[in-house]
Amino acid sequence: MKKTPSCEMINIMQIRAFCQVAAHGTVSRAADNLFRTQSAITRSIRDLEHSLSLKLFERHASGMLLTEFGKCILPRARHAIDELCAIPKIIASVRGKEIAGREFAEPIWLYNTRRLEVFMALFQVHHTQTVANMFHVSQPAVSAALKMLEKGAGLALFQRTPKGMMPTRAGQEIASNISRTLNELRHIPADIAASQGILRGTVSIGALPLGRTRLLPEAILSLLANYPGVNVITNESAFTALISELRAGNVDFIFGALREGVADITNEALFTEEMVILARRDHPLSRGTVSVEQLAAAQWILPRAATPARKLLSQAFGQLGIAEPQPLVETGDLAITRSLLLNSEMITAISSHQLEYELAAGVLVKLPVELPDTHRAIGLTWRQGALHSPAAQALLQAIRDVVSKYQPAPQETESYSLPATE
Repeated sequence: MKKTPSCEMINIMQIRAFCQVAAHGTVSRAADNLFRTQSAITRSIRDLEHSLSLKLFERHASGMLLTEFGKCILPRARHAIDELCAIPKIIASVRGKEIAGREFAEPIWLYNTRRLEVFMALFQVHHTQTVANMFHVSQPAVSAALKMLEKGAGLALFQRTPKGMMPTRAGQEIASNISRTLNELRHIPADIAASQGILRGTVSIGALPLGRTRLLPEAILSLLANYPGVNVITNESAFTALISELRAGNVDFIFGALREGVADITNEALFTEEMVILARRDHPLSRGTVSVEQLAAAQWILPRAATPARKLLSQAFGQLGIAEPQPLVETGDLAITRSLLLNSEMITAISSHQLEYELAAGVLVKLPVELPDTHRAIGLTWRQGALHSPAAQALLQAIRDVVSKYQPAPQETESYSLPATE
């Protein structure tokens, strides 16, 4: 179960008023646009400034001018509101109807932070009493929050099943928008701190196998040495799970082998890596030339079926003139692969720096076989349009800096290599 949500989230209605005043330049115009009184808008801005302990506007006779702090939080505030304003179209799509009317343009029913937190908690744990315990409220209070959301949506967002309260299709479709909204709000204090010269907050990174051995740990150490107030969370799930978390805003970015053809993401290639065949140092195949017949008859550990690495290997085996071996073990876990290699006559095909410490120590060796066309692009992946937190930006740069230390000059080679461990 995920961490209990904070009870001190920023008020969305206040954020809404802030964005409108910033857009129109005066309280009166913002009030007219929101169909609220000027005093209500003024109070929202005052309360938001009080909760953040800073001034967001300079009051002038000509209107309201953003302070530097106001300019700092405006992009993320707009992102949060835009995510919620997109939900009515999603609901309409689920219902199969065209959107119409002001209630779709201004989904007031969504502008309650605690209500959104309750939705996300129920989406994750599927049990109303558990959610009530998380927020220290009664179960009827959780049910009331859900009813308000379902009334606004005009359809059920959860349904009771033997497995608990499971999201309906509508609930599933809007969950990412709600999650991204809450994550945007959580980043606002870190944005403010960064504008004051203090980097803090949490960065969550999806760590695929190709980045875990040395590059990511070294980048994290560099980040924490420079910014001890930052907290790093790594997520080692499979790529499909990481993409879901990325789209929900729960993962800031992914580091590892890049995947092409995935909608709504941005890739930044940092280097390429080819696959090699590894075995323990006293393996029978480590003593001389290896024939294709020996490869075909070997006991293999291979990546899971349907992964990009497995597809590359299938093509490489075809070019070598042998059928793809039937693996004894299929895994993407390095600890399992390492132990199997060291304690059996199994061999594997993998990017060399994933087990570089074992290679440097001599307990594993590369077999003298070239796997054709197995180069893979390694780099960073994030959601298109994502507004990275200051901590995430700092870790992104730290990863780029670490990679640049080991990247050979372009005129020497296009491949990527790491120095041997001392």
